Amino acid sequence: MLLERIYDADLAQASYFIGCQANGEAIVVDPRRDLDVYLNLAEKNGMKIIGVTETHIHADYLSGTRELAAKTGAQMYVSNEGGPDWTYGPDFDGAERMKDGHEIVLGNITLRAVHTPGHTPEHMSFLVTDGALTNEPGFMLTGDFVFVGDVGRPDLLDEAAGGIDTRFQGAKDLFASLRDRFLTLPDYVQVHPAHGSGSACGKALGSIPSSTVGYEKAFSWWAEYLNSNDEQGFIDELLTGQPDAHAYFARMKKQNKVGPALLGEQPELIEYTAAQLLPELEADRVIFVDTRHNSLVREGTVERSLNIPGVDEAASFGAWVYNPEIEDRPLVLLAASRDEARATRDHLARVGIDQVQGYVTSLEGLELVRPPLIRPEELDGFERVMLLDVRNKTEFAEGHLPGATQLSGGRVLWNQHQLPRHGTIVSYCQSGVRNSVAASALRREGFDVAELDGSYAAWVAKAGNTPVRVHAEAA
Repeated sequence: MLLERIYDADLAQASYFIGCQANGEAIVVDPRRDLDVYLNLAEKNGMKIIGVTETHIHADYLSGTRELAAKTGAQMYVSNEGGPDWTYGPDFDGAERMKDGHEIVLGNITLRAVHTPGHTPEHMSFLVTDGALTNEPGFMLTGDFVFVGDVGRPDLLDEAAGGIDTRFQGAKDLFASLRDRFLTLPDYVQVHPAHGSGSACGKALGSIPSSTVGYEKAFSWWAEYLNSNDEQGFIDELLTGQPDAHAYFARMKKQNKVGPALLGEQPELIEYTAAQLLPELEADRVIFVDTRHNSLVREGTVERSLNIPGVDEAASFGAWVYNPEIEDRPLVLLAASRDEARATRDHLARVGIDQVQGYVTSLEGLELVRPPLIRPEELDGFERVMLLDVRNKTEFAEGHLPGATQLSGGRVLWNQHQLPRHGTIVSYCQSGVRNSVAASALRREGFDVAELDGSYAAWVAKAGNTPVRVHAEAA
């Protein structure tokens, strides 16, 4: 048996390629939309991808299940648990709709679907058996059910999908799934989750790629509550201190349920010259994306451009600043080469941003402006209408500037009604990277935003500055 983990560090998301070496058949679990990594694995190992499936309706990235099925002819398999509100849409009519216990057979390998609700009502995990060695499962692909050191949060349906108090039933379901579907497995079963450290799908995810049932039973925070059958204690701790859910999660959840649009063959990117791009920018027919670090952006960038720094985090930051539900103007990237532009386009496609049209390799010849900066020592005397902290609410609770308002960078574009339209907003994050991203989105929307130079770290380092902590305020 071949089991390969494909990991996207940007979104902290794992997909899996499972193949039977005896008959050359393979299946992909939880794929992303850019498919080369799966196609290359199949070719390298002399395998044909005959199946594609996913553990649940994802919220943090756009699923590649339909894309891979269209490309390879693979059979789709999706959950048919959770009730009518969690049934996949008509774009999945060619899929086999799985109930608990459904088996997918690839030569000697069997994947058995196990309904594990909690994170979402329809959630499936997959027990994998290598029939060449044993008749017992040795692996579990747990999706967003069990992570290394944590479990999937049940509050995303409230935070991102418009649910009302679904978190409480979700937490109860998760407790039952752990008790009845996970703790009953042998300790040796390997655990392969869909996310790692940095994902917003939990609050304490480990960075180790895999675990075992026995290890999680012994050392995860939730084990003591299961061992003592303390359901309420489990629910209280699970629902406390979860990170902010990015606003784009709502769009992902909806698109993944209905069926993501197919990309197919991508058109060649246009390489613009400055002379070609200037009239497009002046007429506001395209949106410029500055892909540099904020330390370079501050030296001069295109007016009303979006800052999405680097290929490696293009998906997560891109989804903060561009909402394709309301914006259809194409994107033109600053990129060192065509290959870099293509890689950035692939990353953006993972969150449903399919509007990349072209790129430039230099800012030379373009009209540049400098984003406003405020030094920490200037802050007290600076006239502002809001001091905006774009970090996560858990970071804010640990320490923030006096008088600051918290609204995380992944939510600012969707919560403009909370921000003053007149006067200068001074914004900050921890070091300046996230702040540059969020501030660029707000400036494009017409807000007057000045960035705190060096952000929170620089302000704290200045002698005499004392951060405010939430527990101190509450006391």
